[in-house]
Order: sequence, then structure tokens, then C-alpha cells
Amino acid sequence: MVDSWDRAGGILERSAIPPGRLADLRPLSGGTYNTVEELRLTDGTRYVLKIAPDAPGLSHEIQLLISEAEFYRRAAEAEEPAPRVVALGGDSGLGHLLMTACPGEPWDDSLTETEQALLRTELGRQTARLHRVTGPGYGYPSGALGPLADDWRTAFTGLLDAVLDDARHYRARLPHPADEVARTVRTACAALDEVTAPALVHFDLWSGNILLDRSTGEPRIGGLIDGERMFWGDPLADFVSLALLGDIRKDEAFLAGYREAGGRADFDTPALLRLALYRTYLYLIMLTEVVPRALDEGDQQWRQDVVAPELVAALDDIEEPAS
Repeated sequence: MVDSWDRAGGILERSAIPPGRLADLRPLSGGTYNTVEELRLTDGTRYVLKIAPDAPGLSHEIQLLISEAEFYRRAAEAEEPAPRVVALGGDSGLGHLLMTACPGEPWDDSLTETEQALLRTELGRQTARLHRVTGPGYGYPSGALGPLADDWRTAFTGLLDAVLDDARHYRARLPHPADEVARTVRTACAALDEVTAPALVHFDLWSGNILLDRSTGEPRIGGLIDGERMFWGDPLADFVSLALLGDIRKDEAFLAGYREAGGRADFDTPALLRLALYRTYLYLIMLTEVVPRALDEGDQQWRQDVVAPELVAALDDIEEPAS
């Protein structure tokens, strides 16, 4: 069994940080894939260490930490609040990412309506600035599904095909057979051709991955974390997790900030078709990953009760698009 303290000390040493400065180590909860630990040094400096699992996962999850490191490096270019990469490497076959810790705790329901509106507006501005960062091609920078593509339709249909193959392989419980889902999504893929630049997409910006810092009294966004699902693609794809299991069009504060900072948020028929495709992709992931991750019965039932109907709704929106 791996000793977490020894492992962390070795990674610090290889990162030119004296391991003797490690004062405390504690596991962080909230994730379901990587092992995540907070390291606190004797001078109070905090780092976050992620260790990739050696267990089976979905096809796109190979080398996820490469994608996460890429997100943080490019977020730094946009001067947005996110961890900064200290080291990315391997240890006995396990990948690791050492990064700075951002201040704050995950976004929760304790905000007043005024605070909520102000923070959602600021989040909209931050997201728009992230989307101005562009990459060298479309797809996952990790190369998990192959090299970056020259166009978004090729890249995204590859993402969909991969998760549908995963669903078949793991015999995931879907509300419609995987082959039927594949036939439906193919009818909307022409809408992907409207995307002409590969933007930086986090794709997991739900509230749990947005830290709120209350250290100065007024809450502010302290960090956008867990960028491991990042890909180069359509900015619209981020709207799915930003309104997880909901409708981003109802988030007036976020959209106001997004448009104010130059983001495009038009919901014409092609855009709504693309949103339905991205919702389909995310909900397929959420329904399939329960198998390799061996999630407990309660979580599996929640996904059947809540996520599966949302997948059905997304597929219905592809079959009968509304303006």
C-alpha cells in the first residue's frame, strides 16, 4: 500500500521543494476519479496533489491530468483565478499533478440573492475571457482519443463515439440503446460546423468546482478548479455544466456578464442543437462512469432518477429542435 506522506515527500523533492517542509497532509473529498490531497508546508503554503488512478476508466479519461495542467496554464494566460501548475509527472506508473491551492470553499447555497447575482455575473465575465483563449486544434489535449482534429465536427463526433463505445463495453444502463442514441445524435452533427475556432472549454464548471473566498468579508470567486475535463472546442459546451441539469438561458446574471465581456450567447436553432449534443455527451458520461467507478447503489439510483430523464430530454430536443 502506498504511503501518502512518503509519496508526497518524493514529489515535493522532485519539484525542488524540500520534503522536510511538509507539515500536514489531508485527503480532499468531492471527486470520484483521482486521489486528491492537500499539502501544507511549515510556512503555511498550501498545495494540492492529484494522483491518477490505476483502475479502468472511460476512454477519454486516459492522461486526464495532462488536460488539467493545460487548462491551468492557459487560464493563467487569461489571468483568471485558477491553480498554477507546479509539477506534472509520473510516479511508478501513476501520473501526478502538483498545483497551488486556491482560496475558498465550493460554491454553496448560503449566498443571498444579491450575492448570487453579483457572483454569477462575474463568473460570466471570467468564462468569456477563458473562451477567448484558443488552441492548436479540436479535442482533448491529452491525446486520449487521438491527435487534435482540424475541425470541431470530427473531434466531437469522436468524443460521442468513444463514450457510446464505453457504454456498450461496460453495459451501462441507458434510457435508450446506445445504437439508437448514436443514430439520433448523427442527425444534428451538421450544426457543429458553425464552430470555427477551438476555444478553451472547462466542461465541468458546476458549483462544486467554483471556489468562493470569504476571507475579506464579501464573497468572491477564489478559483476555478478541477479542469481535468478540459478540451478545445465550442464555448457553448461550457454552458451545460454551468447550468447542470438545468437551462443556462434562465441564468440572466451569468449571461449578462458573459456578453458584457464579449462572449457570444445566441440561442438560435443551430446553437440549441449543439447544446443538446453537449448535454447528451455529458449525461452519457454520467450514466456510464458509474460502472468502472463502482459507485454505490444510492448514487446509481440518483443518476437513473435524475440524469437519465435529462438525457432523454436532450435527445428529444435533437429530434424536435425548438427556436
